[in-house]
Amino acid sequence: MTFQYKAPANFLTDKTILITGASDGIGKACAKSFAEHGASLVLLGRTQSKLESVYDEIEELHPGKVVIHPIDFKTASIEDYKILADSINDQYESLDGVIHNAALLGARTPIEFYPDQDWSDLMQVNVNAAFHLSKVLIPALSRSADARMIFTSSSVGRTGRAYWGAYGVSKFAIEGLMQTLAEELENTTSIRVNSLNPGGTRTLMRRDAYPAENPETQPTAESLMPVYLYLMSPEAKSIHGQALNVRGFESI
Repeated sequence: MTFQYKAPANFLTDKTILITGASDGIGKACAKSFAEHGASLVLLGRTQSKLESVYDEIEELHPGKVVIHPIDFKTASIEDYKILADSINDQYESLDGVIHNAALLGARTPIEFYPDQDWSDLMQVNVNAAFHLSKVLIPALSRSADARMIFTSSSVGRTGRAYWGAYGVSKFAIEGLMQTLAEELENTTSIRVNSLNPGGTRTLMRRDAYPAENPETQPTAESLMPVYLYLMSPEAKSIHGQALNVRGFESI
């Protein structure tokens, strides 16, 4: 049964949420859904033109609610992350949410034959970027009275599966980062940290992973939004350090 949650209108008003990988798929759906419920948004993505398109869509309906920040996690420096954090600290009193959504799929091949550079690039985007970004944003999140950090996970990051290579290993690393942060932040901040496995979803990454699959058999990114909205709500404040799944999700 699909999780149902009727989010209160504008319940994210006065909240500022940062989303990575915001120009497509689940990240874009989160951006549009959060904006509809009143949030101010900081949207990160690799391709400026695609970010600008998302910006235009949201700005038309919710003026003044979104800023975009193009960044390529594959090549971003420590200084780039510090500049982003400084900009957020200057513009906002606090940060109330981070959706770690950006990721590369990489090669689907045995470890024995996995391309070395592809492995390094994927770890840089899927793991190192999440670490660097979390590190510099924790001060802004700590100033919120009720903050959330959600890492997008995967079933292949919870049980190893052949031929998923760096992507699967990177998602195992994300689960470890989530657990470590959850324990460190539990008693010292209001930040609630969890991972969320969206399951098969009708996205470009899913199409690349399963090119022979009929995409119509998978749920849309928009259909996942009740879970994301619930996790950003006050009702979810007790959920912390959990490896969650969209499918079969139940409120606590």
